[in-house]
Amino acid sequence: MSKRHAPKLDGEDTARTLIEQAYMRLRDDIVEGRLAPGERLRIEHLHQRYGVGAGTLREAITRLVSDALVEAQGQRGFRVTMTSLDDLADLTEVRLHLELDALRQSIRHGGAAWRAALSHAFADLDACPVSPEYRKRWEALNARFHEVLISGRPSPWTLRIWRVLARHGERYRSQAIALHRAQGRDVAQEHRQIYEAAMEGNEARAALALEAHIRATLDLLARTQQTVAETGGAPDRISVRA
Repeated sequence: MSKRHAPKLDGEDTARTLIEQAYMRLRDDIVEGRLAPGERLRIEHLHQRYGVGAGTLREAITRLVSDALVEAQGQRGFRVTMTSLDDLADLTEVRLHLELDALRQSIRHGGAAWRAALSHAFADLDACPVSPEYRKRWEALNARFHEVLISGRPSPWTLRIWRVLARHGERYRSQAIALHRAQGRDVAQEHRQIYEAAMEGNEARAALALEAHIRATLDLLARTQQTVAETGGAPDRISVRA
């Protein structure tokens, strides 16, 4: 039997499982802010914190570098990628360029199967409360809805790039979700407007609703940052570059 078709060894499966678990734990700690923006990721400290070996940690961190959640610093190791309103603004503009065109293409070329998938994705998302208590489940359903929304005309490269942007943006959504109620933002209604316009085939209205939805997180966090600066309150986790 060739090496290509040889069955996987139990040890290989175990190693992959440990890497996946370490990756998810590290990722959750970055998204939730337990590993702060700019914090150095020292393998010896992480080994004690997560109870896995150095090789497993390096593999997990490498995946986080691909997600743009961690930065490699040459011979100095790794650190958690900084957050800032400048970064979110850049991320927002790239998302708009990518998603608005992909949405238009989906509405033009998506058939019955796309509409059915979009209907299921929206129903699941709409049933999940938008609150910090349900953040992880909501985030997964939100990602699924947006991915289905732009998948009506299949483009593997579009989806690859979108997934990187979505994973990086989760840290900002994690901060924003706690502010929705206080700021009067109705994310569920935003999703409904996008969904209904897309299902009706109203390309212009769907694109406008999606653009407003994508920009809303940046606008909300910018307002919050400004309020904190004006009132002298405790700073949030976003730092604005000069």
